[in-house]
Order: sequence, then C-alpha cells, then structure tokens
Amino acid sequence: MENKGDTIQFTVPKEARTAEDVLMTVYAAMRERGYDPVNQIVGYLLSGDPTYITSHNNARYLILRMERDELIEELVRFYVEKH
Repeated sequence: MENKGDTIQFTVPKEARTAEDVLMTVYAAMRERGYDPVNQIVGYLLSGDPTYITSHNNARYLILRMERDELIEELVRFYVEKH
C-alpha cells in the first residue's frame, strides 16, 4: 500500500439467488411468523413497500435485492407453465 494515489477497483460478488429461491424463502419466513404470505407478498409487489415483508430470516433483505418485475415475471412464468 505504498502508492495511495491509485484507485483500486473492488467488486462485491452478486448473490446467486434466483427469483424462485427468494420467493420461497420469503414465503417460508412469512408463514413462520404467522402472516398470510400470499397477501403480504402481493402487497409488496404492488406497492414496493418493504414493510409488507418480515425481516425474519433476512426475508426483507432478500426480496429487496431483486427487482420486483423479476419476481412478477417468475410468478407469471410458473403459473403459465402449470396450465
């Protein structure tokens, strides 16, 4: 660290969580806390308000790391592929 004038680039590795993984983890955390996970997740997806999601088991942190449109896309894809 002799040359303090140089800029060092630091990159944080991106979490390798899929939308499915995040949704299932959040769903489980919501159930553990006694919430209705479907209503709470829908509330978050429609409003963007993270207080719909519990912080239990880092659920709020996880869901905020993904774009809401990615989560909605995963839900639509799952539904369409099931029918």
